[in-house]
Amino acid sequence: MKAYEIVGPGGIDALALSDRADPQPGPGEVLVRMRANSVNFRDLSIVSDPGPRGIAYPRIPNSDGAGEVIAVGDGVSRWKAGDRVCGTFFRDWTDGGITEQVMASALGGALDGVLAESVVFPQHALVAMPGHMSFEEAATLPCAAVTAWRALIEEGRLKAGETVLLLGTGGVSVFALQIAKMHGATVTVTSSSDEKLARVREMGADHTVNYRTTPEWQDAVKQLNGGRGVDHVVEVGGSGTLARSIEAARVGGHIALIGILSSDRIDPTPMMRKSIRLNGIYVGSRRVFEDMNRAFSNARLKPVIDRVFPFEDARAAYRHMQAAGHFGKIIVSV
Repeated sequence: MKAYEIVGPGGIDALALSDRADPQPGPGEVLVRMRANSVNFRDLSIVSDPGPRGIAYPRIPNSDGAGEVIAVGDGVSRWKAGDRVCGTFFRDWTDGGITEQVMASALGGALDGVLAESVVFPQHALVAMPGHMSFEEAATLPCAAVTAWRALIEEGRLKAGETVLLLGTGGVSVFALQIAKMHGATVTVTSSSDEKLARVREMGADHTVNYRTTPEWQDAVKQLNGGRGVDHVVEVGGSGTLARSIEAARVGGHIALIGILSSDRIDPTPMMRKSIRLNGIYVGSRRVFEDMNRAFSNARLKPVIDRVFPFEDARAAYRHMQAAGHFGKIIVSV
């Protein structure tokens, strides 16, 4: 089979299309013919600079993929040939709280990922695709969608009528917008692009703020939400944003911390005085993924896809993400 491998520290140019032996499922394992991958910022970071992450060469990248079961090993009871499935971001996180052992099972980092024609999974590391989605659409779910769902629903306990602030229009934020509107929330989105803000308004965003033309965007967010601040912030970790997110949140509000893209030091005093609840969110378990898929199926939710690249041109998908002009998920069709 064909698989892409990180073979050295040369960035996207060191991503090699290689031949590997066709994998076979052992006891308790499932062989999946991959049909689509999606590319996350984390995948780009690993490909671009694998050294600091301790990536062993060669390593197949990417955590997110969807495909169909083509064979099962002895003792497999959850799946059969023909089932349409997604892999879980953390291979060994089925439910409960995250642990060091769970973190060591992340695909495309500590373990080989899914940018290959075929992948073997333990039977516990798969979920059924929502029936109304294509393989390309379902491939967007394992990281960004599960992260947004856990941030707002699992940890945030979002209720109808509450207010949500989303920073930017990346994959997590776009899914969070869809999830928040599903649950009857009022949503404010920030971006430096008026074009992207127009897109999120078309998707149902109630308020938008251009942080380039409104540098003190936290004040504008508070004013748009009755002066009290928002109930929830999905904080994706831009430079200098956490302090402003704390200011934008209401007393007793909730901040879901998704990414760390800067090393800004934060004074904890405002967070303490406002009794802010801060959750670090690192994707979620299989059970969370399954809960989300049921809700997406009921709502017939469709992920937003920016562009689909053929498998033979997968490097171009990473370069497209690197250019940072996309809106929605970037897909590699296998």
